[in-house]
Amino acid sequence: MPAWVYILASKPYETLYTGVTTDLPRRVYEHRYDLIPGFTSKYRVKSLVWYEEHADLQEAIQREKQIKRWRRQWKFDLIEKMNPEWRDLYEELNR
Repeated sequence: MPAWVYILASKPYETLYTGVTTDLPRRVYEHRYDLIPGFTSKYRVKSLVWYEEHADLQEAIQREKQIKRWRRQWKFDLIEKMNPEWRDLYEELNR
């Protein structure tokens, strides 16, 4: 079953959240509308700025852990390779 690692941002170069899921559109929707209390609702981290698909959940979890250990600038660089304008990619998921 495929899984995704994703990064949400409050604004470009500000607060980031890295997560993993098997249903990316549903999970981002939950973050956007504060359906699950926690970090993203507290700090208003709602824009999907980066994501990466993996073959299975274990692989995605390993990648998530790797990214969470990275320096902020490395995360910014990763985002900008896929999304140099820091657009909210959520709408693209639902096309």
